[in-house]
Amino acid sequence: MTPIRTIIMGAAGRDFHNFNVAFRDNPEYEIVAFTATQIPDIEGRLYPSQLAGSRYPAGIPIYAETDLVKLIHEKQVDQVVFSYSDVSHEYVMHKASLVLAAGADFRLLGLSATQIKSTKPVVSVCAVRTGSGKSQTSRRVAKILRSMGFRVAAIRHPMPYGDLVKQTVQRYASFEDLDKYECTIEEREEYEPHLANGSIVYAGVDYERILRQAEQEVDIILWDGGNNDFPFYVSDLNIVVADPHRPGHERTYHPGETTARTADVFIINKVDTANPENVITVRENLWALNPDAVMIEAASPLFVDDPAAIRNRRVLVIEDGPTLTHGEMAYGAAYVAARRFGAAEIIDPRPYAVGSIKATYAKYPTTGKVLPAMGYGDEQIAELEETIRNVDADLVLIGTPIDLGRVLRIDKPHQRVRYELQEIGQPTLDEILRAKFGTK
Repeated sequence: MTPIRTIIMGAAGRDFHNFNVAFRDNPEYEIVAFTATQIPDIEGRLYPSQLAGSRYPAGIPIYAETDLVKLIHEKQVDQVVFSYSDVSHEYVMHKASLVLAAGADFRLLGLSATQIKSTKPVVSVCAVRTGSGKSQTSRRVAKILRSMGFRVAAIRHPMPYGDLVKQTVQRYASFEDLDKYECTIEEREEYEPHLANGSIVYAGVDYERILRQAEQEVDIILWDGGNNDFPFYVSDLNIVVADPHRPGHERTYHPGETTARTADVFIINKVDTANPENVITVRENLWALNPDAVMIEAASPLFVDDPAAIRNRRVLVIEDGPTLTHGEMAYGAAYVAARRFGAAEIIDPRPYAVGSIKATYAKYPTTGKVLPAMGYGDEQIAELEETIRNVDADLVLIGTPIDLGRVLRIDKPHQRVRYELQEIGQPTLDEILRAKFGTK
């Protein structure tokens, strides 16, 4: 039988995983290309032969998604598999229409085709949108499980922006490992808080191999999801975080709705800063999607070292990059802190942006008057530093999960805004985890 000629549309994460588990050793398909979007400078590379397997001795080329229709015609493609996350349902169908009009089939892979079964219990933390609060929820879950006597490893959704072969399986046990693997700002934002919290972190490209290595040293696997994707592993407990600052998105974004429909536990986060009517809307929408899931309300209270230093100052606000870009938020924790603690002015950084930072604002026009902490490579980090230098501010307020002062040269006084998850009322995560797993 002639193999089905296939392109996988992705963003250097879910696409590679889908290939590894569903197509790499499957003679019924021939993957002729990946296309890439969302992440800078991914296209133009190869998915290497060391990862692609014996059926692809030359590797698999990665093209820009803008070349998709041309590739369908030139490579006589039979089907296109959509494999990235945090996009609207309307966006997905526009891509489907583009593919169908070019003559190919359009396909989405589900849980059965892509999830791997672990020999250890798996707790997953996912979300209906980027920036809902997965990170602080994952840290909270890990802390509770360790207090119950379990050894825990957090396995993070992939962010393979460098040498893919070197990144096949990555184990982080110390801050020094972040330098060893030459992590980008985006990777540090996800790994460093876990390390500071006392958890080992695994990440990489081949999530079967990652899982089998992690199973050797822990009792429970914690899947720390990316964007609004569903887990790569079969979950014994699936916790899904929703954001009442974006009511309705739990029903209108892919694959966030899928993630919501598979939840065992919902956490409606940020109820301390959201409009109460929006909290009610999100609660009702989640109930309609998945009436059997347990519902928890939570806050993510803000902590700064010196609130008085913010008052009456002209402030530049820096926020988590993915939350502002494809997460479509116009602000984050640092913006809220600047207003709460009396900043005289929040300076709009957009007129001062240079290079790829300026291009980011053009690509994501919904970003507000805050600076996204984009840092996918040395050049972009330098452009972020230059943008900060260009802004005449008294203080830089940083709302990223890490202290950017450790990886950037910031020429102004700066403070970091921290936030942790706090459940409100009952049930609590502690009660749910103890009921599910007991103590070791």
